[in-house]
Amino acid sequence: MINMIIFSQVSDGYPRSLEKPKLEPGATTGSIRRPLERVTSRLQFPTAGSGKAVDTPKTSDSTNIEQPGQLLEGRYRCLGHHARLAVRGKLSENAGYFRLGPDICYGRCSSGAPAESVTDPLHDAGDHVITNGTSLELPFDPEQVVDSLRYERYLNSANDGNPVLANKAVRNAYYLLRPLMPVQVRKHFQRLYFRRRIQTPFPQWPVDRTVENIIEQVMLLAMKSQNVAKIPFIWFWPEGAKSCTMLTHDVETSAGVTFCPHLMDLDDSFGVKSSFQIVPEKRYPIPQSLMDTMRVRGFDVNVHDLNHDGRLFVERDQFMRRAERINGYARQFQASGFRSAVMYRNVDWYDALEISYDMSIPNVAHMEPQQGGCCTVLPFFVGKILELPLTTTQDYSLFHMFKDYSLKLWQQQITLIRQKSGLVSFGIHPDYIINTKARRVYIELLQYLAEMRERGETWIASPNQVAAWWRLRSKLSLVNDGAAWRIEGEGCERARVAYAVLGSDKLTYDIARTR
Repeated sequence: MINMIIFSQVSDGYPRSLEKPKLEPGATTGSIRRPLERVTSRLQFPTAGSGKAVDTPKTSDSTNIEQPGQLLEGRYRCLGHHARLAVRGKLSENAGYFRLGPDICYGRCSSGAPAESVTDPLHDAGDHVITNGTSLELPFDPEQVVDSLRYERYLNSANDGNPVLANKAVRNAYYLLRPLMPVQVRKHFQRLYFRRRIQTPFPQWPVDRTVENIIEQVMLLAMKSQNVAKIPFIWFWPEGAKSCTMLTHDVETSAGVTFCPHLMDLDDSFGVKSSFQIVPEKRYPIPQSLMDTMRVRGFDVNVHDLNHDGRLFVERDQFMRRAERINGYARQFQASGFRSAVMYRNVDWYDALEISYDMSIPNVAHMEPQQGGCCTVLPFFVGKILELPLTTTQDYSLFHMFKDYSLKLWQQQITLIRQKSGLVSFGIHPDYIINTKARRVYIELLQYLAEMRERGETWIASPNQVAAWWRLRSKLSLVNDGAAWRIEGEGCERARVAYAVLGSDKLTYDIARTR
């Protein structure tokens, strides 16, 4: 189902809305730097008027959606009066790839046949977007498209419905031979295998922001079709932070366990609280005193797979048995979060996990054994579980596959994520920064992030804090008291009202000053 918002004027001159577009990083005001001329220049929009919404009869070849604007509402936390958004024409029987202007989509489309492969010539659905001045008709369901990206449904077309099967033969061979491989041989194999994926056009390397781009395009078109210039919404991060940064540490070996106290000292020296993901079985002894110390010092303790054998998602029944043990360890560790080994995942099975949040889905997985990526830089819900995607390259890939001991790639990814006011999440293993050379790079990263925080460019928080905020924000409400917009709900004092402002072919964003 497509869900959308309609906007109407209120007494203070600000438009009352339901959903709003994605935000920028820069200063108090940022702008989406991707002009949308390819789509908007083909549409006929009304001249300036009252901005009031009117009821729109559906056309003979379109389907009106009466549901609330769930997609935009979930992203932007806006309130208002719902209006019909129409999917024009009959959607294709099969899902596939197509475009909305410059952005690659995956789903069903009514205006042209979706392609089976992302490398095929792609139909541009943007050529078939229609507005009559009061409503917006699209040849696809944007909610379906966004879900297909975030949940990696686009992998299913080649993998018989199970994304883990994409690399099953390679994975099985690798894990069979891995214990026999010298470390340098293993690293050489990984470099040859994974670095070729960087050339893959989708998801886009080094950061894919397709979900943000699609939602922004739909919002821009909706604002123009309703003749609305300014939309209030609840800003993404607390106290008006321009972005969010979190650091996570997966502990893979006994050497990593031994290094954990030193890593806590290092993080603490920069005022950073991170998380430690612990493998519960077979890998190494787990001192209870260490986990107690982590919690006392303000660090998060989470579960890292079950035994890190790479087989958690191979078979459903086996997964269910393992999930019961994982849930038991989550209670024992007092853990709210989870990350699987090697970033393997299958969101259709997540409902068996009794956790608050997961951190197993990469934004773009070109450097991971399981291909894919969620194509977003913001948290999202998978049923009851909140997903905190990994949005930067892991330390092992940076140091051993790229042989890069600098901040260059990480800084590039940080910039791209901040342009969407997103979550900058890092996967740093204590096992891989014991080495002096690698540890120096991590210290440089901590210094760089601390300087960003000092300039007011990011909020550095632990995964527990990020998840708690995102859940709190999802329950807040935006209301108008006749004089101004304000936010209601538990924890509202941390939230900020922001405005999406319509320019010629882009959106700018203002964070309202607190009184």
